[in-house]
Amino acid sequence: MTATPSVLFVCVGNGGKSQMAAALARKHAGDRLEIHSAGTKPGTGLNAQSVEAIAEVGADMSHGTPKGIDPELLRRVDRTVILGADAELELPADARGTLERWVTDEPAERGIGGGERMRLIRDDIDARLILLFSELLG
Repeated sequence: MTATPSVLFVCVGNGGKSQMAAALARKHAGDRLEIHSAGTKPGTGLNAQSVEAIAEVGADMSHGTPKGIDPELLRRVDRTVILGADAELELPADARGTLERWVTDEPAERGIGGGERMRLIRDDIDARLILLFSELLG
């Protein structure tokens, strides 16, 4: 691993879950972690409910812009985390890091929508970050 561990959070649109994970990681880890996010099929903007749910806990993703996956970044990060069940991604053969998938809570399957849905997803991601930090930061 590098002096500063690196992580890439990936979802389909890079407007919700992966941006939420990156914002929460920046809030908790600061400059102890190099943090990136991207989408397999980036959308055109951020999910407003995600932005609001993140702001409620003192993190900020309001300046994020959905973007695609940089192949060079994918090769060099220590950890790539796919959020949700829909994004499909394989690491290149020469990637130095590892890949994992977080099948995050999906409150919509229980009929929960809107801001409440985003808060539950946010809290699920936040809890998973604690374990990631212990692995990457010791």
